[in-house]
Amino acid sequence: MNPDAYLAAADRLLTDVISGARGTWPRACAWLIRLALETALTTFWESACPAVAACRSRRAQFLLLPRYCNPEISHRAALAWVTLSQAGHHHAYELGLTAAELRRLRDEVQAIIPSLRPARARQPG
Repeated sequence: MNPDAYLAAADRLLTDVISGARGTWPRACAWLIRLALETALTTFWESACPAVAACRSRRAQFLLLPRYCNPEISHRAALAWVTLSQAGHHHAYELGLTAAELRRLRDEVQAIIPSLRPARARQPG
């Protein structure tokens, strides 16, 4: 799937009442948005540096990202990824993200994805 398909599925969770998703939709939405970001990141690394694409650690990929793209974009992408990762796990002592917070994260990821297009990759220097 491409990032847009994941974001469209997240939009559906944010706008439609889906039978059987009561209480679980915020985590499902967070995972879909995170998958959109990860898909774009994988495509970026496959073009920019295939050796990094082969690395299974997303944290390592995010640590290397500022060397290959705009540092501000890489920071925003890493922050969104960490936030979505935490939101995707259930903790009895924490409240889940609200629909407004998920929409903001969805918009943030949608804004980041074009900057991770392979044509924008730059060599480290």
